Amino acid sequence: MKHVERIFDELGHFKRFQACLYFAAVFQTIACGVHYLASVFLVETPKFLCASPGNITGALYGNHSGTVLEDIWPHYTPGNGPVVVQNSIGEQWELSQCRRALRINSMGFDYQFDGNKTVYSCAGNFFFDRSGVQESIVTDWGLVCEREWLAKLCQPVFMMGVLVGAVIFGDVADRVGRRPILMLTSLCQFVFGVSVGLTGNYYAFMILRFLLAMVSSGYLVVVFVYVTEFTGIKVRVWTSMHVHACFAVGVMVVALVGYLVRVWWVYQIVLSLSTAPFLLFCWKFPETPFYLLTKGRYREAQDLLDSIARFNGLPATLTVADLVDAKQDGLLVKDPELSEEKPEKKFSILDLFCSWSMACRTLIVWSVWFIGSLGYYVFSLGSVNLGGNQYINLFLAGAVELPSYVIACLAMERVGRKKTCSPSLLLGGVVCMLIIFVPKDMEVLVIILSMTGKFAVAIAFGLIYLYTCELYPTIIRSLAVGSGSMMCRVGSVVAPFCVYLVDIWIYLPQLIVGVLAFAVGVLTLWLPETLGQPLTNTLEEAAALGSALKQADAAPREKVELQPGGRPEANGDPAKV
Repeated sequence: MKHVERIFDELGHFKRFQACLYFAAVFQTIACGVHYLASVFLVETPKFLCASPGNITGALYGNHSGTVLEDIWPHYTPGNGPVVVQNSIGEQWELSQCRRALRINSMGFDYQFDGNKTVYSCAGNFFFDRSGVQESIVTDWGLVCEREWLAKLCQPVFMMGVLVGAVIFGDVADRVGRRPILMLTSLCQFVFGVSVGLTGNYYAFMILRFLLAMVSSGYLVVVFVYVTEFTGIKVRVWTSMHVHACFAVGVMVVALVGYLVRVWWVYQIVLSLSTAPFLLFCWKFPETPFYLLTKGRYREAQDLLDSIARFNGLPATLTVADLVDAKQDGLLVKDPELSEEKPEKKFSILDLFCSWSMACRTLIVWSVWFIGSLGYYVFSLGSVNLGGNQYINLFLAGAVELPSYVIACLAMERVGRKKTCSPSLLLGGVVCMLIIFVPKDMEVLVIILSMTGKFAVAIAFGLIYLYTCELYPTIIRSLAVGSGSMMCRVGSVVAPFCVYLVDIWIYLPQLIVGVLAFAVGVLTLWLPETLGQPLTNTLEEAAALGSALKQADAAPREKVELQPGGRPEANGDPAKV
């Protein structure tokens, strides 16, 4: 099945049919970006203090005073002393975040007090500053102090769901097809997303978020394969990378909705409604021609080819017989009924290691997925120290990703996948290691280097999806992307723990990312280049990809004849040059 890419030469690399299908498919990717980052505001912890018994009639904090606690919030800084309040029965309480103290025999209402105090626990009662966030799961369920770890568990559990979903749905998509998985995960995103907003229990919330993470990850993994198998070589770089751009748009949507809606369950439902329009037309999605041909479903493949041709305003002259190797496929094209009964081999993750060359390729690809995710989230989590408006910061965090994808597209088309991925990782590694030599008082230079490192790692992180699709054959392509996404999620789970190492040394997280990025950048040089090459369909074709390219590069240098016009021309098969 060596001529499947002829589909795009005959029917267009990105004509009307592919364009409509592409934009419909990537629209749902916005919802994936939304759910991945939604926890930023779902678990937001505003300023809080222990609640005092009775109604407050006065409040003091340093030199600031007020009749209600809301007068004190703008001046209160956690950790810089308690807030003193007086209630309606004359009691004076010193309120801190996780304890409260009752003043004994207090005479005047002053901030300073040298008398005896009786310390009490908060008993689950807290005052929250609702000037910013009116309600979050933290304020509704009291996830502070000794219950703070429950709030911090929200994002790691979500990422574990992403990891599981990437493996499960990537494998299932190779078995049952891309279309059923896209439809299932889209429907489940809507159902689970709305259900998360309607739950009133923390543990039900966590379970539903885990399931939501699984289906969101499943859609994201399969949609990359789907759009790759529907677009030709001429536009495949741009179409693949712009899936990332839609994910970044989802991040910006989170910031916008978070700014407009300050109640967590309303916020969650509004975000989930972004999936609803997609459900109206996702059932019209066709299966990819690559998958149909690989599974021997030639009648469906022929119908799809005819539909693409008619929609693109072209004559329906392309046949399945033009795309398959008759000897290899046993002339099954002549009898579609029999071809559908052809027994299928079941593939598993072990097929990613079917030979030494494929095993090395898989380990290197997994390393790129891991360091791309680790570096991305280490830099992202570190950006919260920039200060300013948190909604603007998050919006910009999504917006700054867009230039990196444009540059990645241009570089991938001109110098190739490998020659873009490896230098970007090497640059990111060098920049991260340079940060440790910058004096602490040169904050501007530290920010510039940090953003440069994130920019470089984002390029590698963005292109590895397409590169993985091109490095593996159709029969295990979704599985390869799914397993790579699994390693990506391992990196995202490890990233918060890496950031915690600032307690040991402030630059230790950057040093770890820098060393790993540089090492992986060197290893990436051993991967085969896939620029301008058709997608492979069998394990044999994929395994021979590197050696085939070397032979193609060597052929023109071995035999070159000077033509009458003075132009050198390779002596051999032009298709291999």
